[in-house]
Amino acid sequence: MSMLLKVERFLRQSAMPPTKFGRLAVNDPRLVEDMRRGREPRERTVARIEAAIATLADQARS
Repeated sequence: MSMLLKVERFLRQSAMPPTKFGRLAVNDPRLVEDMRRGREPRERTVARIEAAIATLADQARS
């Protein structure tokens, strides 16, 4: 599954705005919009996005 699809699924499930997610994940509120327009994040950024999804999902469950 592509990183954009993972992010989009997380956003739907959490009802989090894309700008807030980008800011929390990598300090870039344009992250999701840029990815929607074709931006391919580097490996380090992908790792930060995945970590943010895991952390935010855990917080939502608590």
